[in-house]
Amino acid sequence: MAPRYMYQREIKHDGLNKYRVIKGDSYYVVEQKALAQVNQWDEMWRKKKETEMKKVERDNIIREKEAKKELAIELTTEAGGILQEVENTLLFTLEIDDEINWESLKDTSTFSKAKPKEPKLVSLPEEPTQKMERFQPKLGFLDKIFSSMKQKKIDLANEQLNRAHINWEKEKDRINKKNQEDSALFGKKLLSWEEEKKKFLTKQEEKNKAIQNQKENYLNSCPTAIVDYCDMVLTNSIYPNEFPQEFDIDYNPINKILVIDYSLPSLHHIPTLKEVKYIQSKDEYKEVRLSATAEKKMYDNLLYQITLRSLHELFEADAINALESIVFNGWVKSVDKSTGQEVNACILSVQASKEEFMKINLSLVDPKLCFKNLKGIGSSKLHSISPIAPIIKIDRNDPRFVSSYDIADSINESDNLAAMDWQDFEHLIRELFEKEFKHSGGEVKVTQASKDGGVDAVAFDPDPIRGGKVVIQAKRYTNVVGVSAVRDLYGTLLNEGANKGVLVSTADYGPDAYEFAKGKPITLLSGNNLLHLLEKHGHRARIDLKEAKKLLMEKGLEAK
Repeated sequence: MAPRYMYQREIKHDGLNKYRVIKGDSYYVVEQKALAQVNQWDEMWRKKKETEMKKVERDNIIREKEAKKELAIELTTEAGGILQEVENTLLFTLEIDDEINWESLKDTSTFSKAKPKEPKLVSLPEEPTQKMERFQPKLGFLDKIFSSMKQKKIDLANEQLNRAHINWEKEKDRINKKNQEDSALFGKKLLSWEEEKKKFLTKQEEKNKAIQNQKENYLNSCPTAIVDYCDMVLTNSIYPNEFPQEFDIDYNPINKILVIDYSLPSLHHIPTLKEVKYIQSKDEYKEVRLSATAEKKMYDNLLYQITLRSLHELFEADAINALESIVFNGWVKSVDKSTGQEVNACILSVQASKEEFMKINLSLVDPKLCFKNLKGIGSSKLHSISPIAPIIKIDRNDPRFVSSYDIADSINESDNLAAMDWQDFEHLIRELFEKEFKHSGGEVKVTQASKDGGVDAVAFDPDPIRGGKVVIQAKRYTNVVGVSAVRDLYGTLLNEGANKGVLVSTADYGPDAYEFAKGKPITLLSGNNLLHLLEKHGHRARIDLKEAKKLLMEKGLEAK
């Protein structure tokens, strides 16, 4: 079955009393989905508050008889529209393209903060010089005759020039200082703005790259990406605010079966108001509601419609034909009348193949008959909340995991890793990687032996940057590791929907192995790398390939 999620985020909306855990194998995709869900809830809350405001406004309507009649008609129309929406739950989705538009998930916004405006520097005033007319002595006829008078005027003009020059020097210093301060401040603001913009673009690029990676993982049929994709499809489906719309999804890449545990609305979530009458004689309104029989009939019909609608949305959105079959288990939370305790019961379950389901004309079917034709199981009266056993249950426990034991403390410099027991070698690798991931809270589990040499260990690293699921294969080889082992690891990586693969060997790798690993999320650790990792965590051992080959031959074992 598909592996557990690597990332999750809890979100809630106090106003709507909504709570959901968003899961996925990509940090940014989980963040994007959480943001989309919060925005959707905010829009629901806005509409709800809008409705409440309308109700307040209605209460303030003048108490004229005709106006109240009109209000009753309006309320009746609204109630009829709500009931009609419930009746058309299945038909609503037939007009929508349910395939995920990856581009719409990407952040295409622009950096909104305005770029700082370059300050307008103050120009320096013209430097006073003797050539300027205002500093030229005004000489008259007498000044030419009396030299003393002429000199006085010349001295006065020079004095004015000197004072003007001193003032100009002061003003020049003030302006230069102000311009320097403004330029320096602008430089700081510009640098800060550029850094902010760079961070914004980097984060945007990371988000979009995560979306693109998620898209590529989906197109490459990675199991976790398929689960995440189906989660987005069901999240995009719009239902009334009161409906829980919570679900858990699992996927088996071997038989291509998707299993959904879906929380269906309970009976009290169903709208029952069908008419509002205005009683003139009493000056009051009277609500006319569905009978208990009609309410239960509509409820049962709704649950069948939600089931068929979910199957339709998932099959229609299945762009890569990853889903050969879907098992839909409908769960309802209710109160056990015998104990007064809340219980969560599976009340319907159906399995449908894509080939079979896509031939159905959903616009003309009777939902209950269609469900029965698909061999769905459930009580004939779903409103009775009679528990049934799901056709297939979601099981998050990977049966491949086995109990682990520590081995590192028992080895020393005399131990030849290339000749040790292969199970001990695998557990040694598990222990080393557990130490390596310990700082980020990761865990490593060893898988039971498999003939195809699939996954020897699985690491779950919660680090938001470099974390995720890591598949690890341990090869106690005495010969050069060829490209086939690396190809096998890459195939396992894709099949497991992992973020990274690590191949650890006691021997070295051939050039073809390194060439194949180039550009792929694969790390090749040779014998020297392994010894270095041991030393890093306080342990010592040795690797002697010739000795190991000899010992294996003596035991009648083939050396790889």
